[in-house]
Amino acid sequence: MNERSATDEGNEAAKRSLLESLSIYLERRALIMLALGFAAGLPNLHVFDTLSAWLRAAGLSLQLISFFSLATISYSFKFLWAPLVDRTKIPILTDALGHRRSWMLFTQIAVLIGLICISFSNPKSGIAAVAVFAVFTGFSSATQDIVIDAWRIEAAELVKQGAMAAAYQWGYRLAVIVAGALPLYLADHVGWNRSYGMTAFLMLAGMAAVFGAPREKAHTIRSIPTSGVPARPTLDRLEWGTRLLLIVIGAIFLGSGLGARADLLTWIADAVGMPGDALKAAWASKTASAALLQLSSVAVGFVIIGVAATPIPRVRTKPGVYLFHAYGDPLSDFFERFGRTGLLILALICVYRLSDFVLNIMNPFYLDLGFSNTQIAEARKVFGAVMSMVGVFAGGLSVARFGIMRSLVVGAFALPITNTIFAWLATQGPNMGSLFVAIGIDNVVSGYAGTCLVAYMSSLTSAGFTATQYALFSSLYSLPGKLIASQSGRIVESAANAAQGNGPLSFLRNLFVHTPPQAFAAAMQKSHVLPAALGAGYVTFFIYSGLVGVASMVLAILVARFQPATATAR
Repeated sequence: MNERSATDEGNEAAKRSLLESLSIYLERRALIMLALGFAAGLPNLHVFDTLSAWLRAAGLSLQLISFFSLATISYSFKFLWAPLVDRTKIPILTDALGHRRSWMLFTQIAVLIGLICISFSNPKSGIAAVAVFAVFTGFSSATQDIVIDAWRIEAAELVKQGAMAAAYQWGYRLAVIVAGALPLYLADHVGWNRSYGMTAFLMLAGMAAVFGAPREKAHTIRSIPTSGVPARPTLDRLEWGTRLLLIVIGAIFLGSGLGARADLLTWIADAVGMPGDALKAAWASKTASAALLQLSSVAVGFVIIGVAATPIPRVRTKPGVYLFHAYGDPLSDFFERFGRTGLLILALICVYRLSDFVLNIMNPFYLDLGFSNTQIAEARKVFGAVMSMVGVFAGGLSVARFGIMRSLVVGAFALPITNTIFAWLATQGPNMGSLFVAIGIDNVVSGYAGTCLVAYMSSLTSAGFTATQYALFSSLYSLPGKLIASQSGRIVESAANAAQGNGPLSFLRNLFVHTPPQAFAAAMQKSHVLPAALGAGYVTFFIYSGLVGVASMVLAILVARFQPATATAR
């Protein structure tokens, strides 16, 4: 095992010149990562977005179409089968291509088969088949994500992880553009079935990348101590079935909480005679109780999965020993290397982008401020996307030039601070120049910080557990943000009410004395408050969104202070 400290990594990065750092983007691995990112983004958008347009064109109801979003829920708990990716060889392919590349090719073939099967289906007469193929494609795509991340981490040095993550995101964004537009264009000319089938073969770009990718270092499969465990074929099969059923149940609770969707739980509740509609309504409400429900669902899911992976007391069985070590060893390895600092690290991962995730009401804000849909699209979807990729590039360059930890700390401070620029925007009214400035700065910083976080999470993994550990990190990092973000609208409206009359926040209305009259003009109609009061509500919210990021600042400093004394194993 190669052990290096965070200090060693930072010192090595500091020795790189600017040109040497930039040259990483032209290396073979980074170019391969671009194609792999494209292959990762293509099926996700095909199943999650493009398929919904086809289903609507076929005359299906919106309620049924929304249910298909569950096909991608497997992304939320992909760490559950990540140990299988770490420990299982693909016959023939593994010997020929290596462990990670064989899994990449295998999953890409599965994705291609799933998309082709969808293209041969008829949503009007065979919606059940479409659903099965969509779930299969979503599962295969999530598995592809697991192994692409593992290959990226194992195929490049720590200082190159930022550039690798940036290349992945570029490829992914390109796939979003292509898969979002090309199938719709082709559908108007050749029909949906042919359109879906033709664009499915874009997965060949990912397969070509697999054959062009350098082989990662020899993969180490960590052994599981099953020697001395008695063989009980019939009882073992029964136990495997019971434990796997518990894992599936736990995954439903976990996915429902992480994905903020209660469709599966609602269906189960209806099946057993419980009020499923009431559960779904409570789950979807933008209230504190909904956030508590989702958090409770995640907790229940983890408890059930923990029970499924716990050995029977004083009885050693193969299913119990295997699952205990498959899930437990990656965690114990992490804490053995980082000790109590591991808790700080996990907390940092969970809150690092908290101030970013709470900004989930930006479109309503822009509309309330007086911008048109076209203006928002130009600034946010076009200019914002370009600035985001600039930030991604800057993050990769920073990691290569200054090291992961330094870049991570910069991102932890920059994210919350730049949120306050929207408080300034609220006082400017519908001014396009101000909108471009705010969105440009925010997207650059968000892209930068996101890339630094990916590089940092990559540095925490250990040989033999790469897929499992990174899948767990990537599944958890957005959880607190999703839960807290459900309260964003309530905070704005509560602060706006507090700014009415002589309320405690009424002094903030003075910020809007010179604001153009079209800003927040519909405040009384929509929120029953004065325009200046609604503006004050938004200002309060954006200050709050910056303050919630203080936790990431503090944790980043603590981790940077204490982690150098621990080993980063790769």
